[in-house]
Amino acid sequence: MPELPEVEAVRRLLEPHFSNALITRVELRRADLRAPFPTGFESRLTGATVVSLLRRAKYLLATLSSGETLVMHLGMSGSFRVEGAAGVRAEGDREVLGADPHDHVVFHLHSGDVVTFNDPRRFGLMDLLSEAELTAHPVLSKLGREPLSNEFDAVALARACQGKKIPLKVALLDQRVAAGIGNIYACEALHVARLSPFRQARTIATPAGAPRETAHRLARAIKQVLTRAIEAETRNARSSRFRVYDRTGQPCPRRGCGGTIRQRIQAGRSTFYCPRCQR
Repeated sequence: MPELPEVEAVRRLLEPHFSNALITRVELRRADLRAPFPTGFESRLTGATVVSLLRRAKYLLATLSSGETLVMHLGMSGSFRVEGAAGVRAEGDREVLGADPHDHVVFHLHSGDVVTFNDPRRFGLMDLLSEAELTAHPVLSKLGREPLSNEFDAVALARACQGKKIPLKVALLDQRVAAGIGNIYACEALHVARLSPFRQARTIATPAGAPRETAHRLARAIKQVLTRAIEAETRNARSSRFRVYDRTGQPCPRRGCGGTIRQRIQAGRSTFYCPRCQR
């Protein structure tokens, strides 16, 4: 499933086309994705202007002039494609040619741009929410701090982990601790911070919730890993940037370590780590 960097890269692809764009027509090519589209989806979007396109954790939020917010989630396999007024189709740096049976939602913009949502597995999601509905959303309303925001630091991370006896890696996957971090970047950040994914989350905080040195290391590592991942994603260089994820049996990339990357299952997810330098 796409994590924060992948979703942020999509936001950056769409933002120049969607921001301040008038939606002139919407095509729905099926009745549902993960869930049915809301009643009047096409008509409620038609004639609205996209005021801003934001990302919250793994969600894209398009604020509309109508007062509603278009909430979008990529699911497992969702992606957006933009066809410019000149007829050149692009998804990131890749040209896309021909029709696709998995094109499910098409946004026609006043500029002439056409934005298409493609989702082979149909685990994606689109909804239209009022301000009150957005505030009370069962997922969005419970999200923690954005890890790339100024509000996310060692103090916030330590408080979120205070007293937690669960493994640190499992804690990072809790969206109330850090919004948008998934399995890949939890593994990567823990390796950068030289912290074992199996140590208890509470060990990065004092009993009173103050950050220990390990919390400072981890907060810095999270920001570093996510920032680099976003840059790599925009260059379509995803497979070349992982330090430990999906590298079982390979040498640890940390200079002078000499360890070997191992894999274990935690909470149903594969954890990749170096047992020598991660403590």
